[in-house]
Amino acid sequence: MNNNEEIYVIGHKNPDTDSICSAISYAYLKNAMSRSKRYVPRRAGQINEETEFVLKYFNMDTPDYMPNVGCQVSDMTIEDTEGAPADVTVRIAWEYMKESGTVTLPVMKEDNTIQGLLTVDDIADYFMDSYNKTILAEARTKFYDIAETVNGTVVAGNAHGCLITGKILVGAAMPDKVTEYMGPDDLVILGDREDTQRAAIEGGASCIVVCLADDVTEGVKALAEEKQCVIICTRFDTYIVSRLISQAIPASFLIRDQQLLSFRLDDYVDDIRDKMGKSPLHDFPVTDFHGTYVGMISRRSLINVRRKKLILVDHTEKSQAVDNLEQAQILEIVDHHRIGTVETMQPVFFRGEPVGCTCTILFSMFREMNIPIPREIAGLMMSAIISDTLLYRSPTCTPRDIEAGNALAAIVGVDIEKYAKEMFRAGSSLEGKSADEILHQDFKKFIFGETVMGVGQISSMDSSELVTIAEKLLPQMEMEAQKSNMQMVFFMLTDILTEDTLLLTYGKGSDELVLDAFGAAVENRRATLKGVVSRKKQLIPSFMTALQS
Repeated sequence: MNNNEEIYVIGHKNPDTDSICSAISYAYLKNAMSRSKRYVPRRAGQINEETEFVLKYFNMDTPDYMPNVGCQVSDMTIEDTEGAPADVTVRIAWEYMKESGTVTLPVMKEDNTIQGLLTVDDIADYFMDSYNKTILAEARTKFYDIAETVNGTVVAGNAHGCLITGKILVGAAMPDKVTEYMGPDDLVILGDREDTQRAAIEGGASCIVVCLADDVTEGVKALAEEKQCVIICTRFDTYIVSRLISQAIPASFLIRDQQLLSFRLDDYVDDIRDKMGKSPLHDFPVTDFHGTYVGMISRRSLINVRRKKLILVDHTEKSQAVDNLEQAQILEIVDHHRIGTVETMQPVFFRGEPVGCTCTILFSMFREMNIPIPREIAGLMMSAIISDTLLYRSPTCTPRDIEAGNALAAIVGVDIEKYAKEMFRAGSSLEGKSADEILHQDFKKFIFGETVMGVGQISSMDSSELVTIAEKLLPQMEMEAQKSNMQMVFFMLTDILTEDTLLLTYGKGSDELVLDAFGAAVENRRATLKGVVSRKKQLIPSFMTALQS
């Protein structure tokens, strides 16, 4: 594993405070334990207000959003193929390709974005099928490039001008015959005979290429300046010059009608595979997020795509995990829930403990590794424990949670009761929230055999606020069930002070399930569950038992 490779620590979709804080805290711990690898926290969904409060309180950045861990172009082997400037000649482009051993050459604009691709096939087709005597003019070929291509020198005229009209003509005949076949602005290839040179210039040639010569007479130069004719001298003979001269056109001319197929670093391999297969090209350019050229990939690059490396925290249910989890390599799992449906390709480090919060496990790991906990990390872990255990009121709370929470509060230096009230108040605030935002603030999907259900939860210290939420959520629950193909949707409105839950229901069989699981009757899609505050330890296990029986 190279030192630049990133390992992502990520929680579940619709993340709660524990999911985000455990990802940040475990990434910190792993980085403190290893200097050769880089662990980066990520989130699989939007953070809720409670978590936002926590991050701001301790001045911590929100982890970057990673909704999908499928293989991307950035995970492929990208060849560092140097691009050629758009105005480079075909001959020089061919030299580039020979030196780099590539059959596809990116042709670049001045801003380092791609103008097109030049392939060996393009060059072969051009030379095998080219009988066009006006190709240099059509391509607006510069006289300087013509001279360079035939290994010559411009001895008269404007070297930076270009051929605009006229054809290519070999002036092998007598002077009178040369002018007979010439047209205005032609480029004439001829030998070292002054009379023929003068005849071509007088005949209106825009350029003459004098072969087997290093220079021409001063009289010929003066005539060329008068007639605005460019003179190029080369030591090559007319045969070699005739063969080489068409290679002077700019490479961009061969790609002028090309529709470019390129990919971005963040494109997913599944999305580009078919496009690559249907393209006649074998190599494809890759650009960054600004369109700047990065390198080349080929169909061979699809064979050994690097899978993203992940550490999962606070979940083991595939339905709750980031999309395309099967394409990633899971290295570790740290969780406090039941073992779910996540599968791994090889043995992994797994630490699952029956405590109220993932951060309680992480607190133990910090102690075991003798790693000091900074105040900011301690604050995040403390907040996660407060959130998951409802400040030690939840039945999921264990003595270890209380010990960890109080020890972390001592590091932070806060009154844990006072801080918890501020945090819960921020998390239950509904100001400016839509029904959909409230529903998904802490919403998880569960699969029990043939039954698929979603369960959301909001905890508050204000019972009147919970009643207001119920009116907004009931119609939204029906919409969510239809959109996500779930048979049932439940929402827990939990009063932290009374330690009771007002449960909202939707779906065929949902009322019967609540009655079987808790003996509580449902009226108007509402049921009061006394002493029930935990989705993980009370609601879901009771539902599972009722469904199985």
